[in-house]
Amino acid sequence: MSDPVQFPPGFLFGTATSAYQIEGGWREDGKGLSIWDVFAHTPGKIRTGETGDVACNVYRDFQTDIDIMARLGLNAYRFSISWSRVLPRGAGSVNQKGLDYYSRLVDALLEAGVTPFVTLYHWDMPLPLMEAYGGFAGRETALYFADYAEALTRSLGDRVKNWITLNEPWEHAVLGYFLGEHAPGRRHPWQYFRVAHHELLGHGLALERIRLFVPDAQVGIALSMHAVHPASDSPRDRVAAMLSDQLCNGFFLDGLFRGVYPELLMRRAWLLRPEIGADDMTIISQPLDFLGVNYYSRIFARHAWHVPFFRAWMGDDRSGVEEEFVEDGVQYTAMGWEVYPRGLYDWLMRLTRAYNRPTLYVTENGAAFTDAVSEDGRVHDPLRIDYLQRHMAAAARAIAEGADLRGYFIWTMMDNFEWVEGYRKRFGLVYVNHRTQERIIKDSGYWLQQIIAAQRA
Repeated sequence: MSDPVQFPPGFLFGTATSAYQIEGGWREDGKGLSIWDVFAHTPGKIRTGETGDVACNVYRDFQTDIDIMARLGLNAYRFSISWSRVLPRGAGSVNQKGLDYYSRLVDALLEAGVTPFVTLYHWDMPLPLMEAYGGFAGRETALYFADYAEALTRSLGDRVKNWITLNEPWEHAVLGYFLGEHAPGRRHPWQYFRVAHHELLGHGLALERIRLFVPDAQVGIALSMHAVHPASDSPRDRVAAMLSDQLCNGFFLDGLFRGVYPELLMRRAWLLRPEIGADDMTIISQPLDFLGVNYYSRIFARHAWHVPFFRAWMGDDRSGVEEEFVEDGVQYTAMGWEVYPRGLYDWLMRLTRAYNRPTLYVTENGAAFTDAVSEDGRVHDPLRIDYLQRHMAAAARAIAEGADLRGYFIWTMMDNFEWVEGYRKRFGLVYVNHRTQERIIKDSGYWLQQIIAAQRA
């Protein structure tokens, strides 16, 4: 193992989670249903037949995990709030018990010296908004999202100063509405751009409310950054890669930072273009305090004659892999994703150069590997340590070359409900026995503890 990388003083080391994946308590204390509650209970949607009904039981006990954070030396924690726990119908009256839960969680984090980063939306749309408006397919949902943001900031804004409006809007739009592989499970490609645009509109409207009620807030958004490479050096594959990059990266980045959507992409998708209000792009492109970067791997794009408009196809389907593997000397994770640390460096530098050196956080980075409890009672995960070491080195290199990177949140704190994969894919620094809820810190967790201690020595 190479020497530990060094980060600037005051750098934040944290982990990231999302409400549906860890909380459980799906019908407790007045919580309403979300689209993921319904989707996970639909036969055939989750590969293992499991649900997030209990998950990691964090709704009933968050202190155990906060104690582990303190033990590891973490000084930040990114978590999402369940919209339907706070507003059971997505709008209207507040469920005080749900709001009180998050207030207690924030207090416990602050008492442990852990800075909370709150994500408003991590894909768990309240079911009534889905039924009434199609979720973010309806413009009305963006307006209700701003009201939701106001309810939270009025309650938590005296203590929470770091807010993330949306997590990975591209994934929610493409997996939930274009491909139908995630909740709400729609296969309506014609709704994709409408959903994506309304997500960004909701972001802008929520940003305004947060700043109104928490003037000293730092507000950002977490985007998945896909390093898109052409599958070959052919001109057609290069064009396919450019269009794919505009679809999953440029649409959101240019909308947020430049107030326009990529011209070539919009020309190609002219039949699918969303209806854009007169002030929409001004609302969307209000200055961000920071940009969250979610990075895992790279994808390849190739020319595809059978794909309407774009003539591009991204990636190879490795969704059926059961465990990590090595192919042509390259390590792949248990999700079938190539380990490609260079992509994180490339993205941090691209953002720095193309968008006037924004403040950045790595808001998600991590890997699923096959983890098991050994005879010694420990969980040995050397591949995860190697993954994190290499990606942190890439991030440190970007900082040395001018990127304004302020923190690093590892996905994830604990093994959780990994969406359609159920509980079989383990990303955590902490091993969870989901039958007993026992926690075991993995070797990677202890490795991170040493990294953090060395930073502060």
